[in-house]
Amino acid sequence: MDSPDLVALWEAHCRCEFETRDVDATMATMVPDPYVNHIPTLAGGVGHAELKRFYKYHFVGVNPPDFRLTSISRTVGEDRVVDEFVVDFTHTAEVDWMLPGIPPTGRAVSIPMVAVVQFRGDKLAHEHIYWDQASVLVQIGRIGTGELPVAGAETARKVLDPAQPSNVLLGDTWRRSEGRPL
Repeated sequence: MDSPDLVALWEAHCRCEFETRDVDATMATMVPDPYVNHIPTLAGGVGHAELKRFYKYHFVGVNPPDFRLTSISRTVGEDRVVDEFVVDFTHTAEVDWMLPGIPPTGRAVSIPMVAVVQFRGDKLAHEHIYWDQASVLVQIGRIGTGELPVAGAETARKVLDPAQPSNVLLGDTWRRSEGRPL
């Protein structure tokens, strides 16, 4: 028996979500009882009706017009894809799934994400989507980098370019270890 092409299935699902923004086509890529969980905000849905409602009114058609994904890495297993990517957008619309209840700020957001996607046969069964919510809140001005040990868009820049500085948030702690025996 031939195994389904999980990468092609995942990419088709993403095209339906982010390019054509077609909820029915998105749902057609999924099993009858799917679920999606955006981990930091608990947004998504369990079951066809709840997930379709989420996609229709809170995700697929409501992302800002400049919303884009940049692929970083992908790991493919027997029945699972793990995708690492950077999401960029300008916060010009309410983004319920990421920033529930926060009106548009007009600020740029660039955030690394990871999606763990489980398949059942040739359909998506579930998605777990992870990102650093504190980094998003820094970028839209809801928390300051001086208040907590969090970074903003630097997190995405570091994923895209490993040569970007490391250990910046460690501050004096990092400086104190300089020159110590390894």
